[in-house]
Amino acid sequence: MNAYTKYFVRKFAWYFLTLLVAIGLNFLLPRLIQGNPVSVIASQMTQGMTDSDTIKRVYETFMKEFGIDKPLGVQFLIYLKNLATGNLGTSFGLYPKKVTDILASAVPWTVALQLPAILVGWIVGNVLGAVAAYRKGVLDKVIFPVALFINSIPFFTLAIIMLFVFGLTLHWFPISGGYDYQMMPNLSWDFIASVIRHHTLPFLSIVLVTIGGQAIGMREMSIYELNADYVLYSKLLGIRDSRVARYVFKNAMLPQITGLALSIGTMVGGSLICEIVFSYPGIGTWLFTAIRQLDYPLISGCTLLIAITVLLANFIIEIVYGFVDPRIKAAQMEEQ
Repeated sequence: MNAYTKYFVRKFAWYFLTLLVAIGLNFLLPRLIQGNPVSVIASQMTQGMTDSDTIKRVYETFMKEFGIDKPLGVQFLIYLKNLATGNLGTSFGLYPKKVTDILASAVPWTVALQLPAILVGWIVGNVLGAVAAYRKGVLDKVIFPVALFINSIPFFTLAIIMLFVFGLTLHWFPISGGYDYQMMPNLSWDFIASVIRHHTLPFLSIVLVTIGGQAIGMREMSIYELNADYVLYSKLLGIRDSRVARYVFKNAMLPQITGLALSIGTMVGGSLICEIVFSYPGIGTWLFTAIRQLDYPLISGCTLLIAITVLLANFIIEIVYGFVDPRIKAAQMEEQ
């Protein structure tokens, strides 16, 4: 077994163990929230009923249906069995809808909102940060303070400000939803235009903060690399500045690429509050709704999806780093 195979197996084992712990916490933590979700559902189903025996039978039926009448250990074994077959259970709050169906309808909205915002923010932010570090002068004095100010604003604060200014005051954009409520989803230009209008404010609230954070990170890493010994040595050897700059920004990009991978991995739940502010039909909004309704299966489904994407993103970047980072390669060779 060569050094890289050992590295891969070791990383896989650690991430698999972490996944098992996440599955256990994913099941347990929602059930530690005080309250009985079945009593809420039963009260809704028995509105207007006066027969206490009938109300009791409805309550017991739902307890049995959701398996809450069983000991916690038995519930966990059932949960693992269902999980192995891809069954995340039935939503309490949206009974009888399956959790997988809810997530399948929500994931495209979250990805369509956050993936373009993350990529645009990452590209623009890194370009601005690199320019500020390399050119210095007025550009650095302008870009850095602006980026620092924008980055200090939380997603949800900027979302509320934009909602108030551009939605409620100027009426330029809709204030909630993913499209006009009177429309049915289709591929018509009217529907696409409605989706874009509803998409604009949440997109901008994410992308602006992302640009600020990436610009600061890239600027700091570029300045650190520009002051490194190898840069001075390269200049003394007479190597062209353009070639040195390529090496500098290549090294400075490594942490930024890690940040990009983590951002993409966490995008499923990364801007939960932003989706809630705009009532955008993504994973964040459904997770918030599930927590309010003590919807154990939907909470577990959302958090499990987030945990898997985060672990997968981290694992992929670790494996890629094993190929491209010479420091990790050197450590692998030393362990042989």
